[in-house]
Amino acid sequence: MPPRPIVLYKLCLSLVDDDFFKEPMKKRRRSDRDQRFRAFPSVEQSTLKEYEKLESRTRRVLSNTYQKLIQSVFLDDSIPNGVKYLINRLLALIEKPSLDPIYVGLFGSTGAGKSSLINAIIQQAMFLPVSGESICTSCIVQVSSGCCEQYEAKIHLLSNQEWKQELKNLTKLLHRPEQLGREEEDAWDRDDAVEEAIWKLQMVYGNGVERKSYEELLRAKPKGKIPTSRVITLKAEEAGELSLKLDPYIRTQRRGWDEGSAETQIWPLIKLVEVTLPKSELIPEGVVLVDIPGTGDFNSKRDEMWRKTIDKCSVIWLISDIERVSGGRAHEDLLNESIKACQRGFCRDMALVVTKTDKLHLPEYLRERKVGSQAIQSQREAVLERNEMIKLQRNKVLKEKLKRKLPTDSRVLEDSELVYTVSAQEYWQQALLTEEETEIPKLREYIRRRLLDKKRRMVTKYVTEAFGLFLLTDSFSCTDNLPNEHLHVSGLRRFVEEKIQLLEKAIDQCFAHIVQPLQEGVQNARSSYRQILGVCLVRSRGNQGFHQTLKAVCLKNGIYASRTLGRIDLNEAITQPIYEQIDPVFGGIFRSGKPSDGSALMPHIDAFKRSLQEKMTEIGIRNGWKYDSYKKSFLIQEISAILGGLEGHILRRKRRIYESLSTSVQNDLKPCYEEAAQITGKKACERMKDVLRRGLDQQVDEGMFERAQERMQHQFHQLKMRKRRQREVYQEVTQLNGITEKVKGSVTTMLTLASSQGDGLYKELADVKSECKEMEKLHRSLREVAENALLRRGMQDFLLRMSPSKSGPPKTWI
Repeated sequence: MPPRPIVLYKLCLSLVDDDFFKEPMKKRRRSDRDQRFRAFPSVEQSTLKEYEKLESRTRRVLSNTYQKLIQSVFLDDSIPNGVKYLINRLLALIEKPSLDPIYVGLFGSTGAGKSSLINAIIQQAMFLPVSGESICTSCIVQVSSGCCEQYEAKIHLLSNQEWKQELKNLTKLLHRPEQLGREEEDAWDRDDAVEEAIWKLQMVYGNGVERKSYEELLRAKPKGKIPTSRVITLKAEEAGELSLKLDPYIRTQRRGWDEGSAETQIWPLIKLVEVTLPKSELIPEGVVLVDIPGTGDFNSKRDEMWRKTIDKCSVIWLISDIERVSGGRAHEDLLNESIKACQRGFCRDMALVVTKTDKLHLPEYLRERKVGSQAIQSQREAVLERNEMIKLQRNKVLKEKLKRKLPTDSRVLEDSELVYTVSAQEYWQQALLTEEETEIPKLREYIRRRLLDKKRRMVTKYVTEAFGLFLLTDSFSCTDNLPNEHLHVSGLRRFVEEKIQLLEKAIDQCFAHIVQPLQEGVQNARSSYRQILGVCLVRSRGNQGFHQTLKAVCLKNGIYASRTLGRIDLNEAITQPIYEQIDPVFGGIFRSGKPSDGSALMPHIDAFKRSLQEKMTEIGIRNGWKYDSYKKSFLIQEISAILGGLEGHILRRKRRIYESLSTSVQNDLKPCYEEAAQITGKKACERMKDVLRRGLDQQVDEGMFERAQERMQHQFHQLKMRKRRQREVYQEVTQLNGITEKVKGSVTTMLTLASSQGDGLYKELADVKSECKEMEKLHRSLREVAENALLRRGMQDFLLRMSPSKSGPPKTWI
């Protein structure tokens, strides 16, 4: 008789697909739905298919119900508010996207290897331009997979008005001051901002345009063809074919390089490139990889898009090559920008991805190793040892940095693995490392598990919300109304009003945590702003090559982003002492954990939700809702749906609140920037610096930092209370901006609907009993699907542990 584990192993094998251990790239005929899941192993595919089927059936039931209701009220002159509410809620759920994309931002400086990494992840060598000599990717590039049959790219250009604004700023930079001395003329010619402005204009209009005025350039004809739609669409059957077509648009040409196709001649106008791969076997549909340039852009629209793109990423990979990861200002600046994205944007996960880890000079490495370490026999062993050491060191450094900026229970701090050491070159060559050791497969798994988790949460929420609406229809259709029903709802209304008042006080106490750090930060900013400005205005080589760069900073109200220099943002630099004080508290307010000190916002809203649900259950049991259990269940479910939607609203407002400090300072300093930008002639650079210094001193004396504090606190108050114009009761939810106003309007609407039986509302409804039964069955299926997923995961882990061909079980997420 074989040992018990072997029996269990064989039994499990019989319950799992035959291709369990085979690569997901195995070619076979599949349905269109299966094609979407090709990037997942078979066990994960089974889980996804179950959730997809559950969602699809729910949408079908919702659609059938919506059509029946529309037909039943089509000829009615007046439709009761309750039916309007139900129809609008059904339509909103039907039109709700299946899954919002997961944006994975690859954020790094020039030459860090972002494009090479994307090429390796999608398994298309040289798909995006790669070069070790200069900047390659000149704009934001998004890569995703879809159901299309061809490879496709959409190139979005600046609008005509946006390009005119850039032309105006570029020609202002190129206006040579009069009466310059020989040294000043030489410095002007070598100015980085001047060189970049000339470079852009020559690419679009040809040589000699740097001497033309803004009006002359408006009349000039670009060398390349610019479509009136401002969108260029490229398609190809093969990846290599699209790559050749796409290359000229997104590769930055070297300065002084005169030749080029018509495509290369319009790259300064390109603001975004969207690439769609057909049914990728490696990148799941719903994931967007974003190649983000490290510094932003001089053009206002592109720079705004750069910041918004960072903020909409739910995952940020900070890309740094092995030679720069241990320090340097550029790496630190990018790390700080990534952490700010966690504060102000949607980012919940962040990782440091160290690239080009195959690079190692063995004699030098052996000389620097500690004596007593195990002997190194080969280059491969040295690379693996060094990579593991880098992981340990940088993981510790990164966690310490994040702990200073983020709350201690932030999701990103819970990850045991924050650092990945990858090699795109070795992924293709495998001269030193195996495919697994390059960690490219690990990054793909990183993507898959997040998409899988998001899909599970989305379908669970979707089915539960839909189920709540069908409870409402049953409530409307119920004729067993109790005489004292209105008394129950009246009691609930009073209870809700009391709880909303308590919620307001709790939110006030939560937001009050930011006041002291704000005040301390303001004091720190007042004492350090001169030193900070001085550092920003001083260059190691003096004013040489800095005159027009400083003018560019002033033209853009304190911000200058160049493809060759680090990003300059005077407003953020001046307010940095305030941000350093408020960052941990600010992050704490918007975290999703449950701290006991009341400093986080969402736990207060969750407590409010639970108190309402408990009260409804209590009233239902005490006062006879056992005859109308559908109503009680609807109220409980709908409260979850209403308050659950608040989190997205809060996250969208978070960015405006966080940036209110630097925006306030920028607005106050705008006259100062405008004055400095107009200065020309001799010693213009020093005179511009003097204007900035005097203007900043004056604004600080007049309370600039205190105004910034007041504006941030006002933004917090607006998040709590702000209200726009009100509409009819069934639309009121979408018109209210403040948390308490949203809650008050939504719950009032819900209670009005729950008490509207006496108006004969049930007579207006079509017969949707079969849909109600189907929806109830789908809601029960949620638990079964989740249990099946857990069972598959346990089975997979067991099989991988028992399989002699596997060294260890990979992580699988549900």
